Amino acid sequence: MTTHARLRALVELADTGSIRAAASRLVVTESSVSSAIGLLAAEVGVPLIARDGRGVRLTAAGKRYADYARRILGLHAEAIAAARGEADPEHGTVRLAAVTTAGEHLLPALLASFRAEHPGVALGLEVAPRGQVWPMLAHHEVDLVVAGRPPIEMQARVRALRPNTLVVVGPPAAASGFDPALATWLLREPDSGIRATTVALLSGLETEPSRMTLGSHGAAVAAAVAGLGVTVVPRQAVATHLESGALVELPVPGTPLDRPWHVVSQPAAGPSTELLVDHMLTHDHLGWRAPPDR
Repeated sequence: MTTHARLRALVELADTGSIRAAASRLVVTESSVSSAIGLLAAEVGVPLIARDGRGVRLTAAGKRYADYARRILGLHAEAIAAARGEADPEHGTVRLAAVTTAGEHLLPALLASFRAEHPGVALGLEVAPRGQVWPMLAHHEVDLVVAGRPPIEMQARVRALRPNTLVVVGPPAAASGFDPALATWLLREPDSGIRATTVALLSGLETEPSRMTLGSHGAAVAAAVAGLGVTVVPRQAVATHLESGALVELPVPGTPLDRPWHVVSQPAAGPSTELLVDHMLTHDHLGWRAPPDR
């Protein structure tokens, strides 16, 4: 078993929490996963896993090593893509990650436009909450992230910006005499940036309103349309609902909020990634602009 395969086994164990699940993801036997991690532990010189009831868990050393393993695997994939892109940018690879709303409402048009002009570039997209997409970039698992503002401590480069306005919406019946303190607020999943924004907005109210957590952007919007409560969303993401009258914007102090979309890469990006960035900045109809310090 190669070092790459051993590192992948450890990362899958860290992600799934069990040897059986890791083996299932890798389509190998459980003994292969156990052997791979045993060989890594022998190389490192300290235990990477420990017995935990009928299963196993990563030791503190194992967790630390798994974090490095994730970055090593990401860098290896990035290096292959960069080398291929250097030789022929029009037949390279671009790996993207986006928060849910951006993945559903912004990227389809962008990727379709790019593919029409650069059909040879292979595109991959992961859609996940904010709390997951930034670690993907930090671990070199993706080349570009489309989300809100990146974490301050992150070593990354903002490549493009796009306006994004957050508003509070609810069913038409909620508009008459709307009181945000008496409404039921529909919250996104725990890792969502919009959830964090909503919680911060609610902290400014004098009372603690009722809350309901939904698992996704789509679920929150559907619940608002059904009359379960009100929610914070990008205006663009509910434009059709606002036009049809299924939802209305509601007045809440502190809104609307300006939260521009950011396209972010590592400080150095591969040639095929640069093709995509240049495409979004040179096609005005896509709505992206260069950051002030570009």
